[in-house]
Amino acid sequence: MTIRILLLILFVSFDLSIDASAEVLLKAAYIRNHQLWMKEGDKEIQLTTGQYVSSPKWSKDGQYIAYLAGDENGEKTYLYIYDLKKKESYQPYPSIETSQIKWSPTSNQLAYNSRGILNVTKTKNGRPHGFENVSLGVSDFEWFPDGKAFIVSSQSNLLPTGWEPVRLFKVPVDANLDTNKIKPFYTIQTNTTDLFAIDADYFKWSPDGSWVSFLLAPTAAWSNDSNTLAVLSAAGDHFQVIGKMLGYEKWIKWAPTEIQLAFISGEGRFFVVNKSTTVSEIPTLNKQKEYTPKGYVDLDLEWLSPDEIIVARAKEDKAWKVGPVPTMFTALYVINLESGEQKQLTFPKNNNIDNTPQVVGSTITWYRTSEKEDQGDVWVKDSMDAQEHRWLKNVDSPPTFFYKK
Repeated sequence: MTIRILLLILFVSFDLSIDASAEVLLKAAYIRNHQLWMKEGDKEIQLTTGQYVSSPKWSKDGQYIAYLAGDENGEKTYLYIYDLKKKESYQPYPSIETSQIKWSPTSNQLAYNSRGILNVTKTKNGRPHGFENVSLGVSDFEWFPDGKAFIVSSQSNLLPTGWEPVRLFKVPVDANLDTNKIKPFYTIQTNTTDLFAIDADYFKWSPDGSWVSFLLAPTAAWSNDSNTLAVLSAAGDHFQVIGKMLGYEKWIKWAPTEIQLAFISGEGRFFVVNKSTTVSEIPTLNKQKEYTPKGYVDLDLEWLSPDEIIVARAKEDKAWKVGPVPTMFTALYVINLESGEQKQLTFPKNNNIDNTPQVVGSTITWYRTSEKEDQGDVWVKDSMDAQEHRWLKNVDSPPTFFYKK
């Protein structure tokens, strides 16, 4: 009898420790009432006051959160870094105006684009501080997976003979504006009938670093209705067009382990019709499949596992033609790519909207808002079959999670 009681105590203790550790896995930076906050487990901490914060991003080791702060209109935003060890915000260099910030995949070095000048931070007393110029004429950029170079796009110019091609470059981190170190990586020949684009944005690497995906964007008015999703091999020798879609970065996701690219395909700026979850093998080799049932639209996605995708889905609205654009009341669904089975995961009520699914380890999170509210809540399921519960209340936008595998 004593042994049974002891075993029961050990089992319960082990079970509770698993639950506790699963909860601790959730660590997020987010914005509430325009200020930067952080939550780890059950503890919430406000990190800034008196600023207008956007775009929080975690460093590789989770010690720093880079963010932008500026005026309410978002016309001028400046780079700040919050140091979690010293519990303070600082500017790595005063008055750096930027809208693009990206941490190195291998170190606590931060890159940012300041009016077409690509810069990287130096180090002072062990933390990012100061800056070094890397390259001029930069439209968008992304680190190579090894952290030693960047893939960079430069917007094409309109000549009397038409638009120039879209050019990509490989730029070493230590280029320091030396054009002899900067090498052409790939030139995308475009035209107004087949593939028209003047810029490349939203670079994302496949899990093994063998391919990079990006959007080819035409002129502003045209890009509101259609952009071209493309991929390029890491050696810069194999380019392929994947499909047409709108210009939303979060609508493009590589599979966690396989060389598969999921995206929401479809043209037309309004969400009421023609938005389908599509998965493509890379290179495509004609292995591309749409998973959205007829009569529905998918408006967000996230990989749950190598064989499952979570989507934010709503009924399409073919009846709408003019007037205010109808709100699409999305709920989350899970698509099994192997079996084709699809089932509803969340059931929002009272005109709530579930979107921005994120998977952190085995935990599923999403942002729940309503049609007339400026803020929303973050909800969580510890697994597919677990009970959902609210993790964050009244946040301005979906959080950015830190998860170290």
